[in-house]
Amino acid sequence: MSELTFETLIDDGNYLGSERARLENKVLLDELERKKKARSLAVPTDDNKVKARLREIGEPITLFGERAADRRDRLIYLLSQRNAARGDDAMLVDEESSSDESEDEVEEFYTEGSLELLEARRRLAEYSLPRAQKRVAQQRIDSKIPLGRIIDIRKKVFAEVKAFANLGSQIGDERPISQVRFSPNSQILATGSWSGNVRLWNVPSCTPIKTLSGHTDRVGGVAWHPEATLTQSESAVNLVSGAADSSLQLWSLTSDQPLATLKGHQDRICRVAFHPSGNYVASASFDTTWRLWDVNTSQELLLQEGHSKEVYSVDFQDDGALVASGGLDAIGRVWDLRTGRTAMVLDGHVQAIFTIAFSPNGYQIATGSGDDTIRIWDMRSLKAFYTIPAHLSNVADIRFFRSDHIPFTSSASYAALTAKDTDVDMDGSADKDEKPTSPSALEKAEQEYKYRSGLYFASAGYDGLVKLWSADDWQLLRTLPTDGGKVMSVDLSSDAKLLASGTYNRNFQMFAPEDLPL
Repeated sequence: MSELTFETLIDDGNYLGSERARLENKVLLDELERKKKARSLAVPTDDNKVKARLREIGEPITLFGERAADRRDRLIYLLSQRNAARGDDAMLVDEESSSDESEDEVEEFYTEGSLELLEARRRLAEYSLPRAQKRVAQQRIDSKIPLGRIIDIRKKVFAEVKAFANLGSQIGDERPISQVRFSPNSQILATGSWSGNVRLWNVPSCTPIKTLSGHTDRVGGVAWHPEATLTQSESAVNLVSGAADSSLQLWSLTSDQPLATLKGHQDRICRVAFHPSGNYVASASFDTTWRLWDVNTSQELLLQEGHSKEVYSVDFQDDGALVASGGLDAIGRVWDLRTGRTAMVLDGHVQAIFTIAFSPNGYQIATGSGDDTIRIWDMRSLKAFYTIPAHLSNVADIRFFRSDHIPFTSSASYAALTAKDTDVDMDGSADKDEKPTSPSALEKAEQEYKYRSGLYFASAGYDGLVKLWSADDWQLLRTLPTDGGKVMSVDLSSDAKLLASGTYNRNFQMFAPEDLPL
């Protein structure tokens, strides 16, 4: 009987299997505990001190192709492994190594800025405060619009958004199209590609205007001057581009040669953005910094550190007071340009942040990440309040609709609202009696068109899709398939007529509402 029991035990394998599972679970739990404790280790951020610490523990100070951020991660891993082997109490071991560092950091760390930066901060404050005041005043007025009127506008706008369809596709360059951006007057599309070129196209015909060849490596970011194609002279700065050759270039619309080349970054430039005033440009780079440049003097005003890994995205708030940066460390930061301080930390994604965008309302931010989600952050509560499972792969770009630059006469609803001679009240009812003090139908058409700004946004994903979302309840409005495996960029024209996407297969696509005349 005992022999039978022994044979059964061997053949069944349940006991051995459960023991193996227990050991495997223990290994996994120990590894999770090690990673948890590793996050609390006090490890220097200065690369020279990281190398010195690696030398202390007998490890190579650098590996082939290793970046500063990777070196710091390796140090954290090695220290956590040593501490795990020595027991829980040993987790404080690196405090000894950080004690010398803490002695050196008795004083508050800061880098003294230039007089030009001080003057720029003053000008930024003078520019942004009245704009913020005006925005808040307008939002108070908008809050008094009757709910029925808001619902009517929302239904009309979203009906047009849901009618977006593919107009066609155009080969944009010899290599992937990294970014697409409409000009402020919605008549020109700028495309940046990995070939190093920036190309300008007439829209919606997609006929080429010119090619701006100044970069020697992949173009990652393209941005228009806020007044380009509107009031800005064509011979002045109308466009900025940033590339993997670590330089930014300022372009006019009259020359094939750049007006200026801005150098200072030590690695690839991923994204660029124009300040709403048009006087400054921000650039995000793989050298773990973002920088602020003076357009008029081509001078670097600010080198801002704060990310532990590469900075991939950057965007300005419409008021001009804040700038947001997102990095491959999965962290986003909001900076106050007037003081240089961090206004908010966007900590919640589990993968790199590839795109970051301010909502036109001034207090909400959208971030797109390698974890396939879009997070919506509220600066008033200093936290994320909504997470959208947006794409099946990386979220590469996010763009809110803005109607600031285009006259309301180009909106689809203009003709409908101005066709009647009678005025239309804000509650949607017609007033047959002429009232001198009541807004005209023309003014109300403008009011409706401006209300569109920030009402929806577009996202691009590496799943080959462009998606349109409402910006009040964050629901999906429309999914647009493209002919590329990866959609690398997306943009919405400010006249609400067009959407463009740039793809990895060298094409860009144009989309428009089916029943909207172009």
